[in-house]
Amino acid sequence: MKSSTQDQAQGTFHKIAGKIKELFGNASLDTELEGEGKDETRAGKVQQKVGEVEKAVGQ
Repeated sequence: MKSSTQDQAQGTFHKIAGKIKELFGNASLDTELEGEGKDETRAGKVQQKVGEVEKAVGQ
C-alpha cells in the first residue's frame, strides 16, 4: 500500500476513533476523554490531509 493511501486510511480511522471518544466523554461527563477525542480527531484530519498532499505530489 502506498504511503499516501495508508496515511489517508489511518487518518480516517483516527478521525472516527476520536469522534467516538469525544461522544463517550461528553455523555459520561469525562472532560479528559472528550479532550483526547478532540485531539485524536484533529490529528486524524491532519494525517488524512498529508496523505492527500502526498498523493497530489505523486509520492
